[in-house]
Amino acid sequence: MSTTQEATINPDGTTNVPPTGTEDETFTNNSTFTAEEIPIPKTTDPALYLGLIVLVIAIISFFIYRKRKNKVEDDGEEFFQQLDGEKFNLVLPPAVDEYYAVKDKIIEGGWSPGTPGKKDASGPTRVLQQALMKRCIADIPLVTHIQKESSGMNKLYSHSMCSVKQWRTYQAAEAMVSAEVDEVRAEADEIEPGWSEYIWRQAMQYHNMLKQRHEMEQKAAAEQAHKKKLEQDKVLAVKRAEDEKKARILAAENAAEELIKAEEREKDSKTAFNNGSKIKKGFLNAKK
Repeated sequence: MSTTQEATINPDGTTNVPPTGTEDETFTNNSTFTAEEIPIPKTTDPALYLGLIVLVIAIISFFIYRKRKNKVEDDGEEFFQQLDGEKFNLVLPPAVDEYYAVKDKIIEGGWSPGTPGKKDASGPTRVLQQALMKRCIADIPLVTHIQKESSGMNKLYSHSMCSVKQWRTYQAAEAMVSAEVDEVRAEADEIEPGWSEYIWRQAMQYHNMLKQRHEMEQKAAAEQAHKKKLEQDKVLAVKRAEDEKKARILAAENAAEELIKAEEREKDSKTAFNNGSKIKKGFLNAKK
């Protein structure tokens, strides 16, 4: 059984058509709703949020990486600068110039290379030998330093682990020390032929002897200073004990003196009180 309903006209000009079919057909045929008026939900793609999160993480990671890299580069540059400035900026000891000054003076006195040396310690050859040995001993720390650093620097350079400036500074220091070693040997042969073969060995022996003597002197000085300090501490302890004893005696004397004064004051107060009582009693008797 079907019922027929009339269509109604709304005041705004739209019409309401009664339902004649299924629910879907009725919604479609109802002229009250237009395509523009049907609400369409707008949703954001989750991939966009994920992309933004990944981008933020990437930016933060990049800044952290750059900061750490800059710190490492700064530390490395500072390390190389310290090496450049402290390890290989070497200078020859003053004993080098002192030797040449002695040599010039001896040559002015008539000495020439190859002149046989005299046994006396005041002879020109002997004086020149001592000056050269002093120069050689003063060079020992430079020679041992370059020998110690040579293998390490070559490894660093072969693996590109040192700066160009550092390598050049090392090469200049090594060349200077090598030239000094050769110059000392040449001077040794001028003074005494064949001395160049063992002058550096002698210098090393003397250097070690002087080093040991210096260490022993420092140790002896330290022990002497420690012994002196112990003696001073002992004297101070005795003096402190005497001062404390005197202070205790003085405090006891002061306490005894205060006690005597307190007893005297108490005695005086009692005497004054007794005298006052006698006067008052006599006054009363006289009144009667």
